[in-house]
Amino acid sequence: MDLNLLRVLDVLLQEHSVTRAAERLGTSPAAVSRNLARLRRAVGDPLLVRAGQCLVPTGRAVELRDEVAELMRGCERVLRPGADFDAVHLHRTFTVQAGELFTAALAGPLAARLHREAPGVDTVFLPDAYEDGPALRQGLVDVELGVLGRLDPEIRTRPLTTRTMVALARTGHPLFDGRPVDAARFAAADHIGVSRQGRRHGPIDRALADLGLRRRVAVVVPSHLAAMLLARDTDLLALGPADWLPAVVTDLGLRTLPIPLPLPPLDLGLAWHPRTDGDPAHRWFRDHLAAAVRDLAGPDSRPGR
Repeated sequence: MDLNLLRVLDVLLQEHSVTRAAERLGTSPAAVSRNLARLRRAVGDPLLVRAGQCLVPTGRAVELRDEVAELMRGCERVLRPGADFDAVHLHRTFTVQAGELFTAALAGPLAARLHREAPGVDTVFLPDAYEDGPALRQGLVDVELGVLGRLDPEIRTRPLTTRTMVALARTGHPLFDGRPVDAARFAAADHIGVSRQGRRHGPIDRALADLGLRRRVAVVVPSHLAAMLLARDTDLLALGPADWLPAVVTDLGLRTLPIPLPLPPLDLGLAWHPRTDGDPAHRWFRDHLAAAVRDLAGPDSRPGR
């Protein structure tokens, strides 16, 4: 059955006139009459019969009127997704793939933001072991947050903020002796590498090589927080985004110092699969996540700053 006939029937049962129904439907009275004939054959009932100058519904049409109207309202809700979205009644769990530094900084503020509008929403942060994989495509992750690397071609992205990298060292580190820290002094210090795969070299090593310098990566650990704890108790240098988790840096007895090299900035963003692009709840969650990142990054957190 042509479901467009339901729309015709709904309007006819409201107007009791082929002419007025045609005007509302944007078609001709002849077309409405043909559709009414098809409806009569399908239902096995005249539905509307003439009484003087107008049409009146049969008993069967009266029985169908409310049901057809509700079906049409249901169709409109389906074809207007998100029109009735109300966060306060939302009960859902969102998964975010993020590095531990971002998780540590964002989990609390994000939970507070979400709870104010949607107390039934939960967030699961997954480790960045899913990074550069098909987790978004496979639906294992709702949103990826961080420095976006290799993504499937259909993935949607949103830039959030740009941060620089700084070195982290204990307060009594020899580099804080008042003398300038140039590239040579920076390279001469022993460093901590952070890599889940045990990589020891990256952009810093390439920048040093351009100056004819090398550094020693004495220890490689799988997480930034582990590197910060190690830097607290040794003369090794750790690395991290500038102005991120400042209270933790202070509580650990660490200080930051600029890296005296022309390093590219860290461009942070969100990524998600297009299957969720039009989902109003998913869009609401992404907006809150982006706002939480911007709040933490500060007033100069716009992309490109």
